[in-house]
Amino acid sequence: MASGPTDMRKQADGLAALVKGALGQEPRSGHLFVFFNRGQDMLRLLFWDANGYCVVSKRLEAGRFRVPPVAEGQSSVSLEARQLVELLSLVDAARARRRAVH
Repeated sequence: MASGPTDMRKQADGLAALVKGALGQEPRSGHLFVFFNRGQDMLRLLFWDANGYCVVSKRLEAGRFRVPPVAEGQSSVSLEARQLVELLSLVDAARARRRAVH
């Protein structure tokens, strides 16, 4: 996950260049890269599949994504699969409670 806001006009090649330049990662590594706009109400996911880049966008009608905290000076943060699912589904794990099964 990129720590700073990203210009959402960027498509696959622009995002891949950010992955290489700003994040210091290889965009074809098999990792999924997450970018947010300044308002944190839109995100883009970039990943490489067998033969090309895939870009997925999500824009919220209301509210903001709950972006994990980033230490100052840190260009990116690694997320576990569970954290990404919570992020995309707008679940706040700190407040989530398990329902009792009867």
